[in-house]
Amino acid sequence: MSTISLETRIAHYSAERRCLGFSGRTEMYALRSFAGHVRSVHHRGSLTIEVMAQWAKCDSHGSNDPLTWARRLKLLRTFLRWLQQFEPRTEVPDDSVFGRMPERLAPHIYSEQEIIDLLAAARLLGPGTGLRALVYETLFGLIASTGMRISEALSLRNKDVNLKCGLLTIHQTKFGKSRQVPMHPSTVAALHRYLWMRNSAGDFTQDEAPLFIGTRGRRLGLPMDSRQVHRVFIELREQLGWRNRGAHHAPRIHDLRHTFVVRRIMLWQLQGVDVDQAMLSLSTYVGHAMVTNTYWYLSAVPELMSLAGRRFESYMAQMEVPNA
Repeated sequence: MSTISLETRIAHYSAERRCLGFSGRTEMYALRSFAGHVRSVHHRGSLTIEVMAQWAKCDSHGSNDPLTWARRLKLLRTFLRWLQQFEPRTEVPDDSVFGRMPERLAPHIYSEQEIIDLLAAARLLGPGTGLRALVYETLFGLIASTGMRISEALSLRNKDVNLKCGLLTIHQTKFGKSRQVPMHPSTVAALHRYLWMRNSAGDFTQDEAPLFIGTRGRRLGLPMDSRQVHRVFIELREQLGWRNRGAHHAPRIHDLRHTFVVRRIMLWQLQGVDVDQAMLSLSTYVGHAMVTNTYWYLSAVPELMSLAGRRFESYMAQMEVPNA
């Protein structure tokens, strides 16, 4: 290393990342731990893969799983690539150190009928009186129609909903960013109905009050518990008996978000929209930290791979020059 300490480099890197909108708390924790390890072993000179691998194996839980080590090592890579501009001899570990990490699992992409059935089943949730069915139907419908994360939906407050402009404001999301989410008119109408019925049942109109509220006993009017939401979803999923088409153990709430992204890309392709030009806007809309996270769908979801393949075949056919 140069005369500038590793801790100082990490501090500069962290400041740059925050300016770009990244929070990276897990990454920063790992980098500080790595700096402490480098200091404790009295390493001198450029950072090497050997010292990085030693740190990765020093898991606080004493794990002997190479996959755990690989995940820890991956947390260093972005910083190490950044550091190379100042310390060209810095080494950057690849997948050969502890083996390749498993790819992201393909999601379950819901059919239109499955989403209709989910909302219909939520509408029938007991008890017959009260807000429970209304809350769950609207919650699942909002996630399906906007692609937001379940955590983002449950964090919404009344002040974040602008029905006049058809906008939702999502604050300090997974990657420390805030964004505005335009809604389809049908979604605006559904939220308008929900708010009218919710507010008719009690005084839940304060700006800071949660949009989606608990409906039972002492939880009435309080923010919904995510574990309870997942339990209700599992109950409805088993009731509907869906056939799992994803690589996870079963369809999930988060797959509604995946479905939103996939359906939008498919619609663009069918309309002849330049997907590469439109992908950045979609990435921003759903709150991805990097546009590459949105491009992942093109290579991981069968519905998009087959459609992209047909478009490529059509393009190649147009490029062929007839024999003279």
